[in-house]
Amino acid sequence: MRFSMIKDKSIFIKNVYYMLSYAFGNLHETEYKNIAKESFDNLDNLFAAILAKGISKQLKQGLYREYVACHDNLPTVRGKIDLVETVRNQLACRKLVACDFDELSANNLYNQILKSTALQLSRSKKVDKKYLGQFKKELVFFGEIDMVDLSKVPWHKLRFHRYNKSYRLLLGLCELLTEGKIMTTEQGIVRLTDFADDQRMSHLYEKFILEYYVQEYGQKYRGFTAKAAMIPWQLDDGNKNLLPVMKSDVLLSYGGRKLVIDAKYYAHSLQSNFDTKTIHSANLYQIFAYVKNLAVMRRDDMVAGMLLYARTDEEIVPDEDYQMSGNRISVKTLDLGQEFPVIKEQLDKIVTEYFTELG
Repeated sequence: MRFSMIKDKSIFIKNVYYMLSYAFGNLHETEYKNIAKESFDNLDNLFAAILAKGISKQLKQGLYREYVACHDNLPTVRGKIDLVETVRNQLACRKLVACDFDELSANNLYNQILKSTALQLSRSKKVDKKYLGQFKKELVFFGEIDMVDLSKVPWHKLRFHRYNKSYRLLLGLCELLTEGKIMTTEQGIVRLTDFADDQRMSHLYEKFILEYYVQEYGQKYRGFTAKAAMIPWQLDDGNKNLLPVMKSDVLLSYGGRKLVIDAKYYAHSLQSNFDTKTIHSANLYQIFAYVKNLAVMRRDDMVAGMLLYARTDEEIVPDEDYQMSGNRISVKTLDLGQEFPVIKEQLDKIVTEYFTELG
């Protein structure tokens, strides 16, 4: 999906802010509320504003520290003695003990990611000077922090707990910027491509839809659940070898009913075959497999599925309902180019039409 597909780019950028708010939660906090009132002409500035504000807040709280492995020659014993190197010190008439020890340090992967991402963003020509100035002031406090190759960061291994939970939003943004904005080098200059053009936007889109239903319905209506769920294959012989995992983007449950939603963020919501537009075959097969395996497991027909595409500027906009082997399969679109209250109405309509008790 490109900005040319959005009638008003500023509306789309503002909606990305709201999507991030639901996806990570922290943007509802007081420190970030002024960002929602600003007007942004590109996504680099939006991300720079959030990251600069977040780093400033983190510096006031104190950078997260964790124990890192260290090795040094010391005048007194600390930690575990390295006997071989200590003997070498003695032979060289150096009265030092070689020690391996753990030290509480801010020079850890979490802060290294923050520093490296802020420096990468600061090289974007699209970022306003006021944010570049903020980054410059903040990075002074990262003098002891090493740089890290962002393309090699094991994002899935990062863990958050009560001591570093404030980093969840910041590192989520860093991941989106790193893996979403393909960083390329042209004549030695690091360039960030348009965030809206890449596959990483699809992950934000999926996470936003899930968290919207968790916060707006799962936390408000008893018995309503929204989650990304594994769907087991219903096998006759139990042979699971080489079968792919079935994991839904969103599974809504309430009053005995279930709705499986697969969120799709594509440049084209329909496929073309000899000038004929049809629903993407693989997407339809996928949602059908999810629904039928879940329906068999439950032994009823109160399971439905939906492909929810982000709307593009194509003439034909999917808005269909099908009855397939006893189950309802829908193909709908979500228009991210509308004001956010309209987006909320679209998402609410999905729930109230299927879970009529909530209508």
